[in-house]
Amino acid sequence: MSRLRITDNHVAVEITHESDIGYCHDAIDDNTRKDLQRIANAQIKDLKGDKRPNLLVFPRDLGYYGDDVGEGRIIGFHDDSISTGNIMGFVGVNDTQVDIISRFSKTDGEDYFLHYMLQRVFAINLFDIKHTTSSQPIFDFLLYLFPYFLKKALRQGIYKKYRRFDYNDSNIRGSIDVSRHIRDNIPFRGTVAYSTREHTYDNEVTELIRHTIEYIKIHPMGNGVLNCDQETKDAVMTMTQATPTYNSRDRNRIINLNLRPVTHPYYSEYTALQKICLQILRHEALKYGQEKDKIYGVLFDGAWLWEEYLGIIFSKARLEITHAKNKTGENGILLYKNKRKSLYPDFYRKTDVAETSFVLDAKYKQLDQEVDNISREDLFQMITYMHVLPARHCALLYPIEQKESSTSTIVPSSPLQLQGDGGEIIGIGIPIVNEPEFSKYCGSQGIIEKQLVVEIKKKKWM
Repeated sequence: MSRLRITDNHVAVEITHESDIGYCHDAIDDNTRKDLQRIANAQIKDLKGDKRPNLLVFPRDLGYYGDDVGEGRIIGFHDDSISTGNIMGFVGVNDTQVDIISRFSKTDGEDYFLHYMLQRVFAINLFDIKHTTSSQPIFDFLLYLFPYFLKKALRQGIYKKYRRFDYNDSNIRGSIDVSRHIRDNIPFRGTVAYSTREHTYDNEVTELIRHTIEYIKIHPMGNGVLNCDQETKDAVMTMTQATPTYNSRDRNRIINLNLRPVTHPYYSEYTALQKICLQILRHEALKYGQEKDKIYGVLFDGAWLWEEYLGIIFSKARLEITHAKNKTGENGILLYKNKRKSLYPDFYRKTDVAETSFVLDAKYKQLDQEVDNISREDLFQMITYMHVLPARHCALLYPIEQKESSTSTIVPSSPLQLQGDGGEIIGIGIPIVNEPEFSKYCGSQGIIEKQLVVEIKKKKWM
């Protein structure tokens, strides 16, 4: 088994036994090189889909920016050099496993930043991740996703379908099962074997969810995952009450009954939940199955995570900021007066006065404090947003590494003044803290989030 640990946004770094991007237990051999070549340099959309049911890619499965993420690559690989982009998570091929952790992870390999963003975005509150990424990264990521998809599915109601039930009593209300009646009720004892077809909440889909809940309960992080908020607690109780025939010994049978995806148009959210449940219950089989060249794992687009993370901060602070979402067509701004075409800034505020309107652009990129190395495309994009809105202010929000010798604080860059119609662009570097324990990390990063809100509020355009 060969395992690599790599950080995001590294370009053409040579893999050695001990390298600055991570490690592998052994030198790169021919088998490892072949495995890496199966996932390298290929677009994610070519690896994803029905042919790769064990590879989950987010936000594609969330339905936000699917095509944009699908056109990216997991890794680039040539000879013994490897490059990475914004994709983070865990992916495996045969006996090769690759952990792509954030560039802000600790030197001992604990990726507090990725776990923290996932917990914030998926509304999980854990303060101890001792049992996480180093041993079972794919399983830990799936645990974060389960409550989100469970709550989302239950907003459509409890999944209900027709199911066949077998009875053997004197209250006949279905078709008699002659063979079973002869087998079980001879000599006659006053009961009749019969079957009914009932529209019920207790079916193979809800049973799968119940088995997943019971399985998570015994995990070290299970209590924190299933009790993260009141809505999750209520959802767990609802599924427990809906499955009175649950039997832990039926797990394999229930898994096999769910291998065909849910396709009911009314219960569309159950398709993703069903997939997550199967991944959790079968996570060992994902790694050790017999299928050759199987690609499995859970991957997250860092740019999407960063934007959603900032959205959570702004929402909790109740700032009057609009969060536009591209593929869902929500909260766009019109580009033309006489033709309907919309643009989607990450965050913006539109008022009747350009001086109090602004754009906030989330970028999961490595930028310096003066944003001098912002790309041409990003610069033109921000100026376009400002002109169409119209707005006189734009702030670029990006993560920066905390300096060991300094106190974590948010310091905006000097504004770049635009010619022509005017306006200014500033950079706001958001420090990513470095703490020895995850509980301290959560507290320190929470302080940074409050500083960000204060920094935005005190701007003259607010």
